[in-house]
Amino acid sequence: MIPAFIHIRFLDVIDIILVALLLYQIYMLIRGTVAFNIFLGIAIIYIFWWGVRALKMELLSNILGSVLGVGVIALIIVFQQEIRRFLIYIGSRYVDGNRISFEKFLNISLESKSQVRIRSILKAVMQLAQEKTGALIVIKRKSNLEMYAETGDILNAETSSRLIVSIFNKTSPLHDGAVIVENSKVKAARVILPVTEKRDLPPEYGLRHRAGLGISEVTDSLVIIVSEETGQISLADSGILQKNIPPKILRQKLEEQFG
Repeated sequence: MIPAFIHIRFLDVIDIILVALLLYQIYMLIRGTVAFNIFLGIAIIYIFWWGVRALKMELLSNILGSVLGVGVIALIIVFQQEIRRFLIYIGSRYVDGNRISFEKFLNISLESKSQVRIRSILKAVMQLAQEKTGALIVIKRKSNLEMYAETGDILNAETSSRLIVSIFNKTSPLHDGAVIVENSKVKAARVILPVTEKRDLPPEYGLRHRAGLGISEVTDSLVIIVSEETGQISLADSGILQKNIPPKILRQKLEEQFG
């Protein structure tokens, strides 16, 4: 008897790829958080349940089956913050205004590169670092930052080093919060950002660093952070925080992304 071969359709391959991408995005959202340990615990219980069923241990199998039976509701409650972050990420990355941006979904750029004033930002960051003035600058890429800008004061002012330095001056009423830079303008100041839930960050990272890392987790923005204690410059990008960035590397990064 000739064994039958498994028939794999093209749609099955697409299905596997989409599931893999979805699992990867979920992993990127919950890694380094308490939710990741909870997710591992649920996965272990699920595997153990399958083992118990295979051994036909009816009592334990029924108990575990009842626990997993309400798993969907439990997951929504436990992972509510992660689900919210995931929906915000999707909405801010692939929605432009009131419409779905297919060019963003397909990673196709139909517009010219944004005209961010790199020299003005660099000059301001260097001065703030030298004076040990805390600063948090969010530079827009593709994600829509309108919902975050609305938490602060809308400026829509031309970007200049003097403007940025004056905003973060300790006597300024706008210094508490973040600045959003969009193309050649300072979009908003005194902006409230979401704070990362990662628990494995070094203790020297304060609220400013956690907020900078948090906005980089839910959007594709590039975030510059100046420490008030040490004057060191940090970069947050795609949920990764790099500290003590030299001016030369910062310039290269900005020119690579916005030059």
